[in-house]
Amino acid sequence: MINDLIKRQIGRRNVLKGLAAATGAVTLGMPNIARAASKGTIVVGTWGGDYARLLNKNIEKPLLISRDWDVIQAQAGDPERRGKMLAERRLPRGSSDLQALNGPNMFQVYQLGVTQRIDYSKIPNATHLLPSMKYEYGVGHIYSGMVPVYNPKIASKPTGYKDAFDPKFGNRMGIIDIQYQYTIVAAALAAGGSPTNLEPGKKLLLEVRKAGARIYPTNEAFAQGLKTEEIDIGIMWKARTVQWQNSGILVESAAPSEGALSYVSGFVIPKNAPTVEGAYAYLNAMLEPSAQEAFAKDMGYNPTIDNAVISPELNKRIGFSKAEIDNLKSLDFAYMTEHDVELKGWWDKEFKG
Repeated sequence: MINDLIKRQIGRRNVLKGLAAATGAVTLGMPNIARAASKGTIVVGTWGGDYARLLNKNIEKPLLISRDWDVIQAQAGDPERRGKMLAERRLPRGSSDLQALNGPNMFQVYQLGVTQRIDYSKIPNATHLLPSMKYEYGVGHIYSGMVPVYNPKIASKPTGYKDAFDPKFGNRMGIIDIQYQYTIVAAALAAGGSPTNLEPGKKLLLEVRKAGARIYPTNEAFAQGLKTEEIDIGIMWKARTVQWQNSGILVESAAPSEGALSYVSGFVIPKNAPTVEGAYAYLNAMLEPSAQEAFAKDMGYNPTIDNAVISPELNKRIGFSKAEIDNLKSLDFAYMTEHDVELKGWWDKEFKG
């Protein structure tokens, strides 16, 4: 399925325009890679916060540093990191060995020619990788689904995206700015559209915005809105709901009848990665059952391998039933890549403005 998408002709001009600004704003410097008496240094581009902390706790320290690899995290937002990769693509040696990105952005940078095809023969643990998480352009690390999240005090439990985007909630509805791609597609599904027919979703979003829906800049800000009960409903990854419950926030989630949009976070290897051997060592460690199980417990995301052992209690909180898995929806990565500049412009000027 994904391989077929890669063969499609997509508009590269819009992608380049969208990354141009990020390229100019990049602040990551070239890490000081001082090789000691070790196997080498692996430079990992990643988001900061909990994800970076848990990469270190569950993968880097126990499975790589303990085995004589040095690991450096180059933390920044993904637009800045993608921009830096683009700026460095003609260099014989780049500044990173791996980059953590979501599914659409893994696809995008591969289309732009800045990352290399994955050689799964170099990842022994990939024999247990779920087929849906095995891409030629990247390796899935964790996944979850976009679901309605809500304060259980509200009168009726939402059964789908349609309920989560009901204008009746007014300013009791929260929308997350950085989730614009998934929010537009989820709204389209709610309004009878599809991942490539987004106009019904745009219309619905304008209605909820006019009704008073609040826009939060980040996932964390949205969580704070739930915690203080400033809002009652919105959409977010099911995994985040589990984290918020663990921190004492009164929140529940529901599987959307339209089919949950799947979210994948994974890793890509730049074509000019300095330490390709280290990149593959990292990918293999990432797929160790111990690392996958720890991420499920710590972050609430589902493992991407079939030999991780998850307790029934935890699986009930973070996982999906077979019917829900069969009903998962994916973004059309090629479509989103081609139209991303246009969608972001609409979001900023029409929706937020």
